[in-house]
Amino acid sequence: MKINAAHSGALAALLLAAAAPAGAQAPEHPLKHAPRPTAAAITAADAMTRVYVLADDSMMGREAGTRGNVMGTDYIAREARRIGLEPAGENGTYFQAIPLVTRGVDRTATITVGSDRLAFGTDFILAPSVPGAFVFGERLEAKGAQVVYGGRLGEASIITPEQAAGKLVVFQAPVGPNGQPGWRFWMAQPLTRYATAAGVAIVSLDVTPDPVKGFFSEAQMQLSKPAEPQAPAPAGIIISNAAAEKLLGAPLAGLQPGAAGRTATGTVAFAETPTPFPARNVVGLLRGTDPRLRAQYVAIGSHNDHDGVADHSVDHDSLRAFNRVFRPTGADMQPDSMTPEKAAEMARVLAALRAQRPARRDSIYNGADDDASGSAAMLEIAEYLAANRPKRSVLFVWHTAEEKGLLGSEWYSEHATVPRDSIVAQLNIDMIGRGRGDDTKGGGASYVQLVGSRRLSTQLGDLIEQVNTSGSHGFTFDYAWDANGHPANIYCRSDHYNYARWGIPVTFFTTGGHFDYHMLTDEPQYVDYDKVAKVSRLIASVAKSIGDRPERLVVDKPKPDPFGQCQQ
Repeated sequence: MKINAAHSGALAALLLAAAAPAGAQAPEHPLKHAPRPTAAAITAADAMTRVYVLADDSMMGREAGTRGNVMGTDYIAREARRIGLEPAGENGTYFQAIPLVTRGVDRTATITVGSDRLAFGTDFILAPSVPGAFVFGERLEAKGAQVVYGGRLGEASIITPEQAAGKLVVFQAPVGPNGQPGWRFWMAQPLTRYATAAGVAIVSLDVTPDPVKGFFSEAQMQLSKPAEPQAPAPAGIIISNAAAEKLLGAPLAGLQPGAAGRTATGTVAFAETPTPFPARNVVGLLRGTDPRLRAQYVAIGSHNDHDGVADHSVDHDSLRAFNRVFRPTGADMQPDSMTPEKAAEMARVLAALRAQRPARRDSIYNGADDDASGSAAMLEIAEYLAANRPKRSVLFVWHTAEEKGLLGSEWYSEHATVPRDSIVAQLNIDMIGRGRGDDTKGGGASYVQLVGSRRLSTQLGDLIEQVNTSGSHGFTFDYAWDANGHPANIYCRSDHYNYARWGIPVTFFTTGGHFDYHMLTDEPQYVDYDKVAKVSRLIASVAKSIGDRPERLVVDKPKPDPFGQCQQ
């Protein structure tokens, strides 16, 4: 599941992991497991084989656009062929390539002011455009541009667009409700009216949190698409107070809007670089048995990627226990404060772990639960349905680059290999290997979260409840995470939403977050394979029930704007 943007830099605990005492429950399974042949029945043993393959260290964390992800998608395609799915990707293959690129700024770029050189990352960063929030141009090019002080944003005295034309304008950040300049408050300012300026520089780098700086300045993976027409906008940079004084040649205090500064020269721009390896969705089709209904599709999806390899290693057990004690939902929360009681708890569990096994360094984000569990479940469901075909066809899509912002499902939903309006429902599987009582409050063998099941089609939500009861699956569904306005915003954070935005009824099946979420410790030995099999059997039954219905599900709720901002 895609991590919350607010926590995109969340691995602060790594600073403590090598030294901090740690602990968690002993692993339920061995570190390694030899693969075994699988059969049509959905079993814990088969799920275990598949998860261990996909989350093995040899897959190098399956990051989209890397060799490890190619290895993972090759495995899925081989299994899809063996099971009997038809290739439903591009050019008669199981693959759909997505145009994934790395987009970033040349970190050697500088802006020169006389003999002073402003360095990217410390003196300034280039502000990206964020749709629906703020808009900037893609390239700041100053060839002897006059610097001018524009005033403080949000105040009536700031200079006019006419005064800014052709100049590099230094604005101070607006003052927030607390009376202090805030890094986020400039985002609401109508800066597009300064489109004729050489650029705008906003003095807020010193108060911008490091995760936000990283989001703005680090290279990001994204889809390469033709640029959409937009209103002209100035290029924007975020600068430090020291950089502002260099540009203006004077302290900010006491300057009046319109005051002339020095002359600046430099070019800073975004550039796109293709990923070193292909980024691929894997698409397979199980043809339905009914000649009238087989042109309609029940889609089942998961994501085949995870977060790759860290740039340094940590002690595995220390990190796992730190998160168990201080960050019980993993990367979805900031660590709790250190207390003597919690330190003692960590020390006790660390001692127990050290008695079981030696220390082990770790640097691979194996993504066993997120989302090898979902990808393995799809293979299990495909093998089962191949022997129990529904009347409608079943479309299996293992999306790539979910962790980069749902990019594989975004691309597939806009370039579907079957007619998009022929997809009657989409069942998304992302993290179904945990949800025990030690993972989730109220968790257990019968625990599963449903998200989105009635947001577009009441019938779909009712059908899942009926299948659970009539098939004696025995689940207790947790709908709390589907509440409107829930701060976790789960409805918008996995691949189902890219189908829902087109009015396709969806349900997201998950057993929820846990202390290994988006951590180096999300490994196969901690997965509950009975739970994976049990949830997989439920989803297979739901898919078959949808596939055998005489009529397609009725969409009785408002459809979202497919290009609007998702808000749960």
